[in-house]
Amino acid sequence: MAIRKGSLENLAGDRRKSMTLQELTQFYKDKRVLVTGHTGFKGAWLCRTLSLCGAKVTGYALNPPTDPSIYQVIGLEDTMDSRIGDIRDLGSLKKVFEEVLPEVVFHLAAQPIVRDSYKDPVYTYETNVMGTVNILECIRATDSVKSFLNITTDKVYENREWEYGYRECDPLDGYDPYSNSKSCSELVTHSYEKSFFGDGRCAISTSRAGNVIGGGDFANDRIIPDCIRAAAAGKEIIVRNPHSTRPYQHVLEPLAVYLTIAMRQYEDRKMAGYYNVGPDDGDCITTGQLTDLFCQAWGQGQTWINRYDGGPHEAGFLKLDCSRIKRIFGWTPRYHVKEAVEKTVEWSRQYLEGQDMLEATDRQIREFFVTVQTAGNTR
Repeated sequence: MAIRKGSLENLAGDRRKSMTLQELTQFYKDKRVLVTGHTGFKGAWLCRTLSLCGAKVTGYALNPPTDPSIYQVIGLEDTMDSRIGDIRDLGSLKKVFEEVLPEVVFHLAAQPIVRDSYKDPVYTYETNVMGTVNILECIRATDSVKSFLNITTDKVYENREWEYGYRECDPLDGYDPYSNSKSCSELVTHSYEKSFFGDGRCAISTSRAGNVIGGGDFANDRIIPDCIRAAAAGKEIIVRNPHSTRPYQHVLEPLAVYLTIAMRQYEDRKMAGYYNVGPDDGDCITTGQLTDLFCQAWGQGQTWINRYDGGPHEAGFLKLDCSRIKRIFGWTPRYHVKEAVEKTVEWSRQYLEGQDMLEATDRQIREFFVTVQTAGNTR
């Protein structure tokens, strides 16, 4: 398999001395890293960032969940060790662990769509709960793994539609099968950590991220992909619930945090824990406001209409309190939601124009990381 290599150090030019960029590159260079869900939207962005940091990246996932997919569009298979397999298949997963002997593991493989979880709750629970059990069983049997991060969602909390952001100490109890299965994934992780990893061999954390947007998300039933499909076809955008409030953020925001958590807990197990990752309160906006920002960024007189379709229950108001991760890691978001939308539109237009999308993706990663000069001083 031909491997196309890159380096964030080379890409960042004269501004490569940014502390965050330097630390990530120095730590991940030559590290053996396993990412589940690498053929998905967030997984693809994470794997490419890791590759640019010099990591030896292996991915384990089903074939891409959408057609087109960012995995195919940027040719990710040619840049890393890609293994196609089902997270529910413990035997297949164990073989990969035995061959790769990863040092760091990121778990992103999931059935991630709320509406799909209503259509097939059994598959959702099998993937999101037993898939997590299988990953932890493999880690338990693999001494090389020193750092594990389970990526969940802001929807794990018992949502009472309160105005305040949910904190890591608030009760877990997702409403719909997707959200509830991710709550269960959290509980499984907590149990394994207490039951089998008390000796400190492997640091274990979970991270609960808000809604992410960015180039290369082709999923159904997500507002920004729906906007892009409609705009590309010259049609009006249909918004089914413009009044729901969500913590929207660019995909690279949580990925930068994931990379930091996994690195810091590898170096110091005391850094392990439960972490919310979301935008500041000013960037928690309604779906209607997000669509307005998209229409402004897209231009060409793009418009949208409100058309409720009578679908299943979805939360009306949801945001996170991210004070803990800010306090512990000195982290703060780098893009406001307006910039996140603009970056998404930029990537999407380049894709529609037939540009080299691996190059375009690398450029956005480079721009994001060199935005930072020092941790905690980002805007």
